Amino acid sequence: MFEIELKVKVDSLDPVRQHLISRHAEFLGKQHEHDIYYNAPHRDFGSTDEALRVRYTEGPALITYKGKKIQDCGLKAREELNTAVESGKVFERILDRLGFKKTAEVNKWRENYLLGDASFALDHVDCLGTFVEIEIMTENNTDDATGKILILAKEMGISGEPILASYLELLLATR
Repeated sequence: MFEIELKVKVDSLDPVRQHLISRHAEFLGKQHEHDIYYNAPHRDFGSTDEALRVRYTEGPALITYKGKKIQDCGLKAREELNTAVESGKVFERILDRLGFKKTAEVNKWRENYLLGDASFALDHVDCLGTFVEIEIMTENNTDDATGKILILAKEMGISGEPILASYLELLLATR
């Protein structure tokens, strides 16, 4: 699966939230996400543009691998593989035993909405501010997904330069 995403920094989440409510988007909930990123002992994920993350929310921990960004669609696109694990702490110990090193932690408070096949995330990220993400998952049609996302952004009044960096990259750039 490929994740096609538009991320834009916004001054306020309220206007986007109101647009979503007026269009009867399905509210999927609000949650705190605590992400811990790791680097591999055999290659530098910063150099290879990959990511390995353990995400803690109220449910089971979610393990995510993100592949190198695909640069040809104008938005952020990359392979994303996810699986839940019963214990994130045990998985972190496994990574430690295998030589993986913690890179950084990202804390965000996210509101999730669904409008058709597009997911909307309204995020407040510690040390970074507020952002809106529009995401469509696709098997291979990145051009179609990109077009849909750009239309939705315009309809919702979301403007600004697309941010291709991850929250991890943005956070590391502030250090």
